[in-house]
Amino acid sequence: MARQAEKRAAFNVVVVGQAGRLQYEALLFAASLRRNDPGFTGRLFIAEPEPGGAWPNDPRIDPEVRAALEELNAEILPFPARHFGKSYPQGNKIEALLALPEGEPFVFFDSDTVITGALSAVPFDFARPSASMRREGTWPEIELYGPGYGAIWKSLYDRFGLDFESTLDLSEPDEYWGRYLYFNAGWFFGADPHGFGQRFLDTALSIRDDPPEELALQSLDPWLDQVALPLVIHALGGGRPGPELDGLDGAVSCHWRVLPLAYARESDRVIEAIEAAAAPNRIKKVLKAHDPMKKMIFHGRGRKLREMFDRDRLPRSEKILRNRIKREGFWIR
Repeated sequence: MARQAEKRAAFNVVVVGQAGRLQYEALLFAASLRRNDPGFTGRLFIAEPEPGGAWPNDPRIDPEVRAALEELNAEILPFPARHFGKSYPQGNKIEALLALPEGEPFVFFDSDTVITGALSAVPFDFARPSASMRREGTWPEIELYGPGYGAIWKSLYDRFGLDFESTLDLSEPDEYWGRYLYFNAGWFFGADPHGFGQRFLDTALSIRDDPPEELALQSLDPWLDQVALPLVIHALGGGRPGPELDGLDGAVSCHWRVLPLAYARESDRVIEAIEAAAAPNRIKKVLKAHDPMKKMIFHGRGRKLREMFDRDRLPRSEKILRNRIKREGFWIR
């Protein structure tokens, strides 16, 4: 059993960090990983876009945040942003993969994630990549006289010579968004970041620069990464996550997204993990420079917001929940 645990731990973790909001989220992520999975023996990378390229200003992490990350044994990993940058920040997660150690299994997390349990105990099968299923039917948006879900998705699989039919969830009805392979890109994993990253990059650029005609009425901002991701995962022999990965978006990690949303809807375990990771003086001192964390975590506004919502009777859609938080004056990001 010990050898199995050691084998499972032999992977790298990567999040993106850069000047502004993401650097503070990356620090909170790193603090939660070290606190809640002290047995993790892999490498933790904070992927940092380099100045120049597709970023007009210097995107590097501030010195005080960098120092705090390095105290947590996080490795700052510079990468060039050639194709996306400011015009599409979600592209960071694509280009960052190519800077990771080649041939070493990896798990990517969005920086607005907290680790709540033993990530090193999750039985990843890196030969079968997968991604988060914590998503809503955000893309495509079907127009009255436009093509349906099936035609839109099939056009993408045809573009890359991939089998479409084998990706369908036949337990869902035809022309319902959940029938089609669609992920939240908040976490995903694979066996080789270079192979995964190059395919992700090629797929995303092809869709962005020369979309199939079936996509003529569809917006790709901010959805491009989530449109390309299922095509990449399917091409590499992966698919929907099995029950062995339930800890992700469960007892092991939470993609909290925005602090007001987290305080309104996430479990007590998640909120306690966020606050405990932020509590040490060295971490608190740095995170207080970020106004949303200062107000929501340290000044108690998150707890006040939390009292307004019954986690067992939340609005059915995130949009409705967001609007209610905004009406109450608690929205901050």
